[in-house]
Amino acid sequence: MRRWWLALLVGVLAGAGVQAESALPQHILLASDVWEKDTEADGTGLTWDILRRVFEPAGVELVIQSVPYTRSIGLVRQGEADAWVGSYLHEVDSGVVYPRWHYDSDQVSALGLSQRPAPTLASLASAQLVWLRGYAFQRYLPNLKHYREVRRDSDILRMLQYKRADFYIDAQDEIEKLLEGASDSTSFRITPLISQPLYLGFADTSRGRALALLYDQRMDVLVKNGSLRPLFTRWQQPYPFD
Repeated sequence: MRRWWLALLVGVLAGAGVQAESALPQHILLASDVWEKDTEADGTGLTWDILRRVFEPAGVELVIQSVPYTRSIGLVRQGEADAWVGSYLHEVDSGVVYPRWHYDSDQVSALGLSQRPAPTLASLASAQLVWLRGYAFQRYLPNLKHYREVRRDSDILRMLQYKRADFYIDAQDEIEKLLEGASDSTSFRITPLISQPLYLGFADTSRGRALALLYDQRMDVLVKNGSLRPLFTRWQQPYPFD
């Protein structure tokens, strides 16, 4: 009898240890740049609505840190944040866990002068391109040879006008926002290039891997039952899971 109780006690303690070890964190710290109507610093936007729908029913609260994009990647790789927002798949090679599911997609486009021929994926190979620092578009657009990164987009329109670059590459929403500051937006043309899925990049830690697993499990359910679709309708964005 004593031996039976001892075995039972060991089993209970072992089970409790496994449960504690596998318990989910009570919050997820998400680092993100600020994108209008998507990842606003006040917690509003489409992406924050999606991620609340993913994590909060599982008891994991969103904690948001608004930082420049390259800084958000650094925080995750240093273990100071659980995930960053807006990554393309395998954009970062090490120190990161990518889930199976994307949560949205970017329409990657080229901005150039309207007097120039519209670019194609083939013609971009010989063009002088520019994009924001940290956005590794050379991984996703084929055969690019001439490109450079800039720290901010405030000089982009001037660079194009003075032919210091042929095209600026970015998500179409960001390009349209940039053109709002142009004195004559008709001088420019936006050309869609590719649709690029957007992912969370999770920290390669036990905590990050547990959160990535939860994310995929919840996305399996939410995409199947269609409960994310009203969020895209509300924010007037195309649904990326059809």
